[in-house]
Amino acid sequence: MSIPHLLVHDRRDNVGVVVVEGLSAGTEMLCVITHDNSDFTLTAKADIPIGHKVALTDLAAGDTIIKYGEDIGRMVGPAETGGHVHVHNMKTKRW
Repeated sequence: MSIPHLLVHDRRDNVGVVVVEGLSAGTEMLCVITHDNSDFTLTAKADIPIGHKVALTDLAAGDTIIKYGEDIGRMVGPAETGGHVHVHNMKTKRW
């Protein structure tokens, strides 16, 4: 069995979390949905640090980010499928 690169907590999520060090652009990631242990693959579009998020679909400014099946913030810049999602293009809705 291969070790996953990305964990997705819920099927409704539109981001997953990198769980390996040194994820490089062009890596075909093994992505596991922890809710049901299903998996899929996705290509990383950038070098993405461990603990940071990856877009599972194309995301635009204003889109709501869903993680754990919950609204965790909004995009303030774009991210393509497989792209890096973090503080440079996502913010909380709290302030």
